[in-house]
Parts: sequence; C-alpha cells; structure tokens
Amino acid sequence: MSSSLPNSSDQLEAVIAQLFVYPVKSCGPLAVDSALLTDQGLEFDRAWMVVDAQGEFYSQREFPRLALVQPQMRQNDLVLRAPGMLALHLSLDGVESAARVSLWGEDLDAWDMGPLAAQWFSDFLGAPARLVRFDPEVERASSRQWTGGETALNQFSDGFPLMVISQPSLDELNRRLQAQGQASVPMARFRPNIVLAALPGSPGESWHAHDEDRVDLLHIQTADQLVQLRPVKPCARCEIVNLDPLTAERSPQVLDLLHTYRQDARIDGALSFGMNLITVAGLEQTLAVGQPVRATLRFD
Repeated sequence: MSSSLPNSSDQLEAVIAQLFVYPVKSCGPLAVDSALLTDQGLEFDRAWMVVDAQGEFYSQREFPRLALVQPQMRQNDLVLRAPGMLALHLSLDGVESAARVSLWGEDLDAWDMGPLAAQWFSDFLGAPARLVRFDPEVERASSRQWTGGETALNQFSDGFPLMVISQPSLDELNRRLQAQGQASVPMARFRPNIVLAALPGSPGESWHAHDEDRVDLLHIQTADQLVQLRPVKPCARCEIVNLDPLTAERSPQVLDLLHTYRQDARIDGALSFGMNLITVAGLEQTLAVGQPVRATLRFD
C-alpha cells in the first residue's frame, strides 16, 4: 500500500476543490464531499439517461430544460426536482423492464425506469420521453485510440469515465470574459467530475491555467492508498457551454471566446476545456474534497 505522494521538482501540486456526480445524463450536477471510484468512473455518475420513444438519448442540445432537473441522492433513492414539478423518487435498486437505447450511434442494453418516470420527463420536456438506467452487465469501453489500448469503462458519459478541470482554467476564462465586459460564468457550465485548485504555500510548483492539458498522471492521496488518474483526451466543447445552468437560457459569449484561444490541434482544431481521464490505479478508493494532488509533467 502506497502511503505518500511522489516527490519531484518537476511536479505540480494541487488539491481537490470540488467533486461532482451527474446521476442523470445532461441533468443538473450533484456536488459531493466524497465519491467512490469504480471501474466506470465515480459511483452513480451518468447511471441514468433520458431517451425518446425510440431509445435515442436526449441532451441539453435539444432540451436545455434538462439543466434545470436537480438531483439529490438519499440512502435508498434518487430524488429529482424541477420547476413546476412534484419531486420524482426513484429507488436506487429498482428498474422496470429491459430496454434498448442509442448513445452517439452506439446501441446498448439498458433498463427502463417505468411509466411514472416516463410521464414525469415527458411532462417537463413537453415531448415523449423515458428514463433508463445503465445495465451493469454491459461493458461500455472508452475509445482505445485515446486510452493507449487500455480498457476504461464508463456508463452513459459521452465517452470517458472522468473529467477534470482546474479552477485556474476557469479563472482565466472569466478574466477574459470580464475584459470584454461580459459576466463571469460558473464551473457548472463545463460539467467536470473533479475540480482542482492551486495549493497555496506548497513547496512544489502551484497549478496554473490549463496545466491539466500538460500532465501525464494525477497522483491523489486517499485515506488508504495512492490513486493514479491519466488524462487521455482533451474534452471537446459544443454549444452546451453557452447554456446558463440556472436558467437554461443560451447566449454565445463563452463559445465565441473559446474560439479565440482554445482551438486544440490534438482534436483537429476543436475547442477544448478540461481533460478526460482514465484510472490507472486505485479502483474502489474514495476520492474526497481536500485530498492533495500531485501531477507529473509530460514532456513530448
């Protein structure tokens, strides 16, 4: 069992400042103090998904109102709340019937959550909808082109089990927005799982904007052992970052600004903000806010 972080002058130091789980894909975030790291990402992350009558997934691209659905995890159930709706209570152990769904062209077995959940989402979105849960028997692998051939599983995420952004990266974006006379935006626009912040007063080099783009491994010291997470692919950004998660209203300033400084050659010039991660070591460990992080620099 490893008991300490590696120590080197060519490493950056940070701390886990925030952790987020998104129980229902494209719905609101759940801020947590700690989360179990499973072989599919953080426990309950993107475990549920809203689909149309044919099983095709819905997202904030088509239905911005999904951002207004707020989750709460209790001991035995998931509670969903939305404006104008009574709370929807879902048993963490309950499903209704087998289903077949499609996510980014990939057909997957899943479990339907039943008529009550379907009616709740249909009423809120104003379109036929059903709620499904990921089938734990399905092994949905991330792109091995990006993982270096390693098997990294995920549930209903867009493609990878974890995503990290540092607070300095958001601070830099907000500095540029303010320089244009625009309002700052919250981290919720970018839907990370892990938010890193600089570690003040540390003997090592502190974290700067977009250092997550330039590191090889994140070493996170948990209570029991060292977790190692590898950034594998820049997170490409679309119009969802223009959506205010508090109002579900769109405005173009964030994506327009990212076009001026975040075009990423690694993903053919698409705009990136944050890095997708896979787990190298430390499955079944608990990540927690306040844990120290050290990242080895990548030289290539």
